Amino acid sequence: MNRDEHPLDENRWRAARPVNLSQDALAGVPPDFRWLTAFSIFSVLLLLLGTFLPANWKSLHPALLERAGQGTPIASRLGLAAVKAQKPGVATLALSAANAVKDDDAAKLTAELAAFDAGGGWTTWGGRDPFIESVFKDKSPVRPVSEAILPFLLGETNRAVLRGHLASSRSPGVQAILQTRGLSSTTLFVPAGQPGGQPFEATILLTALLYQGERFSALLAQDIRVTAEKANESRLAAEWEAVCMDMLTLSRRLDWTQLQELLRVIPSAKALRDFTQLAKAAPDNFSTLYTASLLTKAPDKIADYLLRFGKAGADDLARALAHGEGAVRLLVERSLPLGPARATPGFLAGWTLAAPRGMLAAKVICFLLAGFGFFLVWRELSPVQPGGRSSVGVRMVHGQRAVVALGLAMMLLAAGEPFLLKPLGSPEFRLRLKLPVLTNSPVPTDKTETATKTKPRMDLSTILSIVLFAALQVAVYAICIMKIREIEMSTASPQLKMRLMENEENLFDSGLYVGIAGTATALVLQVLQVIEANLLAAYASNLFGIVTVALVKIHHVRAAKRRLIVECQEEADERETATA
Repeated sequence: MNRDEHPLDENRWRAARPVNLSQDALAGVPPDFRWLTAFSIFSVLLLLLGTFLPANWKSLHPALLERAGQGTPIASRLGLAAVKAQKPGVATLALSAANAVKDDDAAKLTAELAAFDAGGGWTTWGGRDPFIESVFKDKSPVRPVSEAILPFLLGETNRAVLRGHLASSRSPGVQAILQTRGLSSTTLFVPAGQPGGQPFEATILLTALLYQGERFSALLAQDIRVTAEKANESRLAAEWEAVCMDMLTLSRRLDWTQLQELLRVIPSAKALRDFTQLAKAAPDNFSTLYTASLLTKAPDKIADYLLRFGKAGADDLARALAHGEGAVRLLVERSLPLGPARATPGFLAGWTLAAPRGMLAAKVICFLLAGFGFFLVWRELSPVQPGGRSSVGVRMVHGQRAVVALGLAMMLLAAGEPFLLKPLGSPEFRLRLKLPVLTNSPVPTDKTETATKTKPRMDLSTILSIVLFAALQVAVYAICIMKIREIEMSTASPQLKMRLMENEENLFDSGLYVGIAGTATALVLQVLQVIEANLLAAYASNLFGIVTVALVKIHHVRAAKRRLIVECQEEADERETATA
């Protein structure tokens, strides 16, 4: 359509031609608010979509646990299966875990256990097991509750029965384990042949019995046999004592059935050591740890998760166990803490489980596109008039706005990452104490030996805080430089440029404001324990601000004003010459 055909119908011509908001704004024509509204709504929808996507870098969205646990076994189902298999000891621990996570079927499991108890199904072993009942033929009375296996074996009569039974074993592994009773270079136990050596012997006999009955997993049985053979050859008991201490710790807490069901799923001696460490460090969470290990058959991964995240990890494990085996497996395989619960559609959780990296990339793209949309709206609502500015200056203004919009989008994206500045991990369950409470002599100490000094190191949150404060000051520095270049490259007179430069003094001092605000924010977050307490992270922001302002005002602003002063003087001299 030709505009000349309708010289009096300006509105019809503008409605028919393609919309170009930037050209209209620069020409003084009001922007089309329908397009601006569409861009705004689209940007807000992108922000909402990015917020609802349950994909994070350093945390796991609770909606993923709920989705992963759908249709998978829960704690009460494990207990019901144990009751059906006549293993009430396992069912008791499963009931304790079910009550801890508020399992809906906990009442049903309680009723089944009560019915089993009324039928006289309890034995001292925590369930029916022909293997151990054949060893202690007259030691399997029906009892109202089971009891831990180690106190039962501490009696001389019971140990004598077990010694006689194991002596005829043809298994090389059993004989290697039994031979360790002759070790005398012990530091954690009293040797088996001396007064007070009953715990050491009872633990060895129990380990040999479990090995003979093939109650260990294949790799764990191999590790135990190799450790016993090495101890017999070298006569050094340290590694073997560590295994026996782990067995002693578990057998003091578990009956025979509970112990053997656990040992069937522990894959190695290291996993046994880690599990035992958690049993000592987190006794209140033992039933949850035990039940989750039997459900997933991955006690090594569960132990690694709790040793890494401490008490917070134990709470996350309980929340995952409430949703079922799939949720626990997802939690320990991802090895990430749980983030705050936010409403999210179920289908988004399913997509995130299927393609976690793809959904995380989609989340970042949503926030970037939303920032770009806000930049377009800002550009049209507040157009940059070309008068008094060069094309380079106009592009600089648009660049500044784009940086601000991008920074806002990144800040909103970071707001959804609760652990972005927090170090992942906690040492709460990692401390291992080795006290010679069972030995007959004190551990020799060297008074001249000094404690190993470890070099202090900054945690991840401190490093990220310093990097963030430095990035903010770099952004402030870049904005100041662009403003100086914009004023210098404008077509205004030197006197006007000087006044514009003086008008931007607050901008040139903004590095100090940002630095002080960063210091105050860091101190508040440290008081609230959101980040680790470290004054270096707080005062680094102030230091960066001082350096930035000094660099801008001394190196750039002072030089720019000097050039403008010279230009003003030259212009004045030219006027005087022309007047003369």
